[in-house]
Formats: sequence, C-alpha cells, structure tokens
Amino acid sequence: MQANHLKRFDSLAGPLLVRLLPRRNKPATATAPASALIIRPGGIGDAILLIPALRALQAAYPACRIDVLAEHRNAAAFDFCPGLHAVHRYDEPGELRAVLKNRYDLVIDTEQWYRLSALVARLVRAGRSIGFATNERKRLFSDAVPYDLKEYEPFSFLRLLAPLGIEAPADLAVPFLELPAAARERATQLLARLGGRPFVAIFPGASVPRKEWGGVKFRQLAASLVLAGCAVVVLGGKADEDVADAICRATGGVNLAGVTTLAESAAIIEAAMALVTGDSGLLHIAAGVGTATVSLFGPSDPAKWAPKGERHRVFASTLPCASCAKWGTIPPCTHEGGCIDADPVQVSKTLLQLLTELFDG
Repeated sequence: MQANHLKRFDSLAGPLLVRLLPRRNKPATATAPASALIIRPGGIGDAILLIPALRALQAAYPACRIDVLAEHRNAAAFDFCPGLHAVHRYDEPGELRAVLKNRYDLVIDTEQWYRLSALVARLVRAGRSIGFATNERKRLFSDAVPYDLKEYEPFSFLRLLAPLGIEAPADLAVPFLELPAAARERATQLLARLGGRPFVAIFPGASVPRKEWGGVKFRQLAASLVLAGCAVVVLGGKADEDVADAICRATGGVNLAGVTTLAESAAIIEAAMALVTGDSGLLHIAAGVGTATVSLFGPSDPAKWAPKGERHRVFASTLPCASCAKWGTIPPCTHEGGCIDADPVQVSKTLLQLLTELFDG
C-alpha cells in the first residue's frame, strides 16, 4: 500500500478502529526483553534518525532478538545498523502476516502521529508495548510516551526507551551509522575519476516539491564551488538525473544520480568534505556518518530535523508561514514558488567558510 493510501486509510478508519480495540495493560512485572519488534513506517530520514535508539536498545539488552517492521521505501536504511535479527516490510502482506504470527516480549511503535502502526502494534502478540501519546493512539500502548515537536528527532526516538529505564545521552555519538565494506569499495571506484581531489557532495532532490531549492540555484552553487577550487559530486535517484546532468554539464561535476544504491550514496557522503541538500534522508545520513552539512529548510522545522553541532549550518526559510509542516504533512499553500528562499551566494559563502574552519584551521 502506498504512503498516500496509508494516510487516507488512517484518517478515515484509524480513529474508529483505535477506539474499538481493547487497551493494552501494563505488565505486572518488568523483565529484560528477549525479543522486540520495532515498527518504523515512513521515509529514509526517520529510519536513519531511529538508529541511535536501536543501538541504545542493543547495548542495554545484548541478548535481545530485535526485529524491525519497516516499509519498502525505508527498509534499506536499517542495513546501517548491524545486529538486527530481521527487517520486515508491513506493505508486503506476506511479511506482515509473518510478524503477526510471532510473539514478542516488547513492541515499540516509533510512528509519531498516524494510527495504522499503532493498530499493528496492538495486534502483535507482545507482553509490553511503547508508543507516542500524540492522539487517541495512546490507549493502545501499555506505556504511552509524550512527544515534543521541537525536540531533535533522534532524542524523541530515544525517549521511547525511557519506560525501560534506558536514559538518553546528552549528545549523540557520531558516527552512529555503520556502512558496508562493499559500499565503500564501490564509492572508491566511482570517485576514482577525481584523482583524490577533495569534493563537496550535492543532493538536489526532495521528497515533495515544496522542499526543492531548484536546479538553477544548485547549479549556481556548484559553479561557485568549482571557481573556489572544490570538486563537485551530484547524488540522486532516477528522478534527479536531468537536474544533476544540467548541474554537471555546466560545472564539470561528477554526476552519480541514478547510479548508486543508498549504501553507496552514504559511502560517497562519508568521503565528502560536506553535503549540501534540503531536508532529506541523505542529510540525516551525512549527520550519521559525521560529514559536515549545509542544509536548506522550507516547510519543515530545523529545530526538529536539522543536524546539530559545529559541523553543520542551516538555512531556514524566512517566509512568514514557515515552518508549516506537521506530522509529515505540508498544508496547502497560497504563496508563489518554493518554500526555500536561501540565496545561493550566501549558501556558497557559508559553505566555503565552514570548509575553511574544518580543514584549514
């Protein structure tokens, strides 16, 4: 089932089904779980930002068998978290049925708002369940956890472990992603044409049009980087090939759009001096491998989604309606053009200054 169909089902049938299902009570005694199911619908970015919590759970319960119930579109992100027992996809009926036949000591639903995953969590045979108390979905969990729309998302996910007595760290340990050796080897092959020159990675794509900066602005940025002596590598999927080709033809950059897997893209980002992108899954991968970023935000809230720390710079939209996105949904908008209004000249200056501080200081 596609994401928009899931949301439509959720809005129409979710509230009624949540009220019909019985509450799940807290267990009389709390014991260390021997098995756990972690539910993570949605895109790549949320899955990446969940990994610090998964690693904290693994560290607290080394013997626990941890399964993940994801979707087609984000399942590959969990390759960056070794030690998981299995990754299933709930938009694959056979895999969902297999999960529902299993029994777990613990189920954690990491979805922030929509109800379908909470329904699945309630149907899973588990002694204890944890999830966010953001609407009527809270009645389906034995432990409902508050959610803060202004808290950096990895810490919101770590908050789900509080009922287990697992405390969130003051800061995220970086890197928190582990990349496959084969992906690094492939990245080395793809980057060989640069002859070892340092480079900046650019991802011009976006999951929705309102998060796009535009090919022309990315091309302006790439041109200024080349003039400053930086090589440019453009990443993306098949949908980004034309924009990436235009950027690279104008600047002599390396076009890898539509060429790399998610893991290979991560390895290229890991090798880059910095990544420039909008609010995207690749932005969170850069944060997870420790690569510097300049991120461009429009409808989504940088406080919630932008990487934190001295290696990261953020351009937030100055539009009066920003940031309007809540719970993964962007409301209808009346203004003309995109939501990201960052000036390419200022983005270039900020990036070059960041590179100077990191590599020439």
